[in-house]
Amino acid sequence: MSVPTKGLILFGHGARDPDWAAPLREVRRRLQTQMPEARVELAFLEFQQPDLEASVRALMAQGCNRIKVLPMFMAPGGHLKRDLPHIMARFEASWPGVRFELAAAVGTAEPVLAAMAGHAADLLRD
Repeated sequence: MSVPTKGLILFGHGARDPDWAAPLREVRRRLQTQMPEARVELAFLEFQQPDLEASVRALMAQGCNRIKVLPMFMAPGGHLKRDLPHIMARFEASWPGVRFELAAAVGTAEPVLAAMAGHAADLLRD
């Protein structure tokens, strides 16, 4: 049995304005600076490229057989509750040798909530 090779996809909604993705690109850059060996890709649901399937294929081409998708969304709405589970199920059926995992929306993570509250408090102190 081969050792799992992990990959991470930072998954955003996407927008028509290409500058919209700048924070996601910055998160990816910071993550790769902290963990140069990490296999991290960006993907978007609509309007921007690459899409999720292209990023999955890119990670598989790098030898990843365990892929975690981190939705870079504030909260779970329709896309995360309905659309993304169907997409993930299709991937699991298409690539049975790859383990896929869907993380919770980044905006629901305690460190993110703490950072947002801290930033809001800083604004009140100004």
